[in-house]
Amino acid sequence: MADDPALQLRPATPEEWPEFLQAMAGAFGETPSGPYLDTPPPVAELDRSLGLWDGDRLVATSGIYSRSLTVPGAVVPCAGITWVTVAPTHRRRGVLTSIMRRQLTEMHEQEREPVAALWAAEYPIYGRFGYAPATFRGGLSGRTERLRLRPDIDLGSGRVDVVPLETYRPAAAALYETVRRFVPGNLARDEHWWGRLLQDVPEHRNGATARRFLLHTEPDGTVTGYAAYRVKAGWTDGGEPDSTLTVEEVRALSTPAYASLWKVLLSVDLVRGLRAPLASADDPLRQLVTDGRALNSRPVDALWVRLVDVDRALAARRYPAPIDLVIEVRDEFCPWNAGRWRLSGHPAGGYCGRTDRDPDLALGTEELSAAYLGGTSLATLQAAGRVTEVSPGAVTLASTAFSWPVTPWCPEEF
Repeated sequence: MADDPALQLRPATPEEWPEFLQAMAGAFGETPSGPYLDTPPPVAELDRSLGLWDGDRLVATSGIYSRSLTVPGAVVPCAGITWVTVAPTHRRRGVLTSIMRRQLTEMHEQEREPVAALWAAEYPIYGRFGYAPATFRGGLSGRTERLRLRPDIDLGSGRVDVVPLETYRPAAAALYETVRRFVPGNLARDEHWWGRLLQDVPEHRNGATARRFLLHTEPDGTVTGYAAYRVKAGWTDGGEPDSTLTVEEVRALSTPAYASLWKVLLSVDLVRGLRAPLASADDPLRQLVTDGRALNSRPVDALWVRLVDVDRALAARRYPAPIDLVIEVRDEFCPWNAGRWRLSGHPAGGYCGRTDRDPDLALGTEELSAAYLGGTSLATLQAAGRVTEVSPGAVTLASTAFSWPVTPWCPEEF
């Protein structure tokens, strides 16, 4: 292998997919299974993959999914970074740095996605490349005997039915297309992504049932909510039922529909434990139950975001409070972002461009990326010493303008 791994990185071919898959799975300590062992899955974009070969051995992999991300008040193209692995024999040689730089540089030079995002297998890895946690998953859990809906909750006049996959999929896809546009961190799903999401390989169930589906419909037949879940059977030493229900996703257009779906989920026979690992850290369920303490939460970082082009990314989102200030950005990894930017924004749009004015705030791209979806406060970052206020009051102004009424949330890993 050449001393400079950047010179050897190249996209994988369809014929190399089996080798590519084995290298990825091996790095994660997994044995690949499922329908796509010999051919790439429909969501794969091998032209945006990168592999590093040492002789005839594949020692590093990466890929990009071309996706659309909901940001405050808008939807932007987003590069979903995935498949990132480096063999243990090739660590500390700059391989990962070369992959990250190649991806970000190509996005910038080709004027592709202004934002990149990923799920981090390990927390310390990606901050040095400008990525930062921008959404959190709630890690919700509880005992169903303590989880009861408030008696004053209006359940409406709709109904909840168990439905087969062929009924669920088109209805859920149509409803998701509506709701995902209002929640920062949600990603668009075309037919290929729905296929990936609903793929149900028995070897991946970890002892649970096949996925089960619910639809909420109004008296006129309109679908206003959906849910997907599994049950893992369990029994106590005394022979009492102790099964666990894992909720994968619940979405609805109204409070009655959402509450009705949860009423059914909390009433599944023989279930005593509830898990909703990917639910929002600010899920409305906590406000629907009579005992908020019965719903445990263990928030953990979910979607990490990186601004590829500061100006395009900041101009794309909306700002609930007017803002007009100069931000001085530090970005050693992507030097085209470094410097002073004038940001002018309001609820209807935004502008971001170069300026020679004195800065009001100074921060790194990592901090700006953390705040981009509205879930991390710039004031909190300032309290941690990661944002410098130059003009008095600038942090308060920026924190208010970067916030958003809806907590950012990404309900799917990739």
